[in-house]
Amino acid sequence: MIPATDLRTGALTSGGMMRNRVGALLTAAVAVSGLLLVGWPVVHFLTTYGCGEDEERLADLMTGAAGALDTAPEGAGPKKRYRECDDDDRRVVVGTHYRYDGSPTSALAHYRKAAGADGWQPRTTAGGGTVPGCFTKPVGGTTAYLGVEGPDDGLLHVEIIADRAGSQWC
Repeated sequence: MIPATDLRTGALTSGGMMRNRVGALLTAAVAVSGLLLVGWPVVHFLTTYGCGEDEERLADLMTGAAGALDTAPEGAGPKKRYRECDDDDRRVVVGTHYRYDGSPTSALAHYRKAAGADGWQPRTTAGGGTVPGCFTKPVGGTTAYLGVEGPDDGLLHVEIIADRAGSQWC
């Protein structure tokens, strides 16, 4: 075997330098492989998560079908509109938050009337009853759900949610 260092001078011999180069190359190869195997999926997730083309189209259709989101009960304050997507399960959410100090009963009465005027139907249960604050309507080839929650702590939450998997919401 060729010694890694010259015992008299402490300098690396050519065999030792060769082993260090091979070690450095192996270390670099392992690091690059690790980055590709772990890093690439993370980069892909971070850059593609959210609204894809299908979700954007459905969100646009839902926004167009969201007339009930644009109405607020009397006394409701400034609104905050939002739109979210999840391309894993192709779920799309369009919603509005209102500041509102009224009662849940008056909020539901308002949205029952506004949703009905906009073509939304109360969601029915298997027993034939209805789900309070939940309405359905076909949008973009799937069923969309309009849900009304609150007001809790002065915040009224109204949103439409749908997915291409045909899940039942609210």
